[in-house]
Amino acid sequence: MHAGIARPAVLCAALAVGLAGCMTARIDESRELPTQIASGEAVVILAKPQIEGAAAEDEFMDCVGRGLGKGSSPIRVQDNNQFVDSLFPWFEPATAPRRPEAVTQLLARPGVSERVTASGVRYLVWLDGGTRKTDGGGSIACGAAPGAAGCIGFGWWENESSYEATVWDLKQAKSAGSVGTNVSGTSALVGAVVPLPFIARVQATACQRLADQLQSFFNGGTPAP
Repeated sequence: MHAGIARPAVLCAALAVGLAGCMTARIDESRELPTQIASGEAVVILAKPQIEGAAAEDEFMDCVGRGLGKGSSPIRVQDNNQFVDSLFPWFEPATAPRRPEAVTQLLARPGVSERVTASGVRYLVWLDGGTRKTDGGGSIACGAAPGAAGCIGFGWWENESSYEATVWDLKQAKSAGSVGTNVSGTSALVGAVVPLPFIARVQATACQRLADQLQSFFNGGTPAP
């Protein structure tokens, strides 16, 4: 069973009406197994093991975890350090499985599946991605003189938050699917005596949308656009 959805959305606020930038957001979901988390079962969020480069930020993983625990259908999220310690050494950064088939092989090892069951974790979320500056320009000049001070000019920059969450059903030792989000936004600083910032909070938006989508994923439903 495999299905995919993509939901683009425009989250754009005009600079003239508030101190917010302009953002565009996209959500993608691919489902391979039906998911319906039961009472007493939990989810754990880990940074996807990286051969090269940086893994997803701890702050972003914590943000997604808090989002999963809120709302009308909250999901219990296991502390990732506690989970890693309970499965030592199998999910340490140097030894964690990096391929789908490696997860299946790991769960087949003597004692590993029993430890996972004891932890109460049903789904493992491997989070990958980051936030980066993609473009920018302009300039702001500030100065002071006797009795007066101020700034003049216009500066802008674009940031992009792109994250993908791969979901593993540890009970069935299979991949359940993936959820991804991409949020890009333009921020600006306008020099009009007092600098006025118009900030596009792309990472916070990416966290909220990914948490909402994952919550729906685990509850077996499809979110509204």
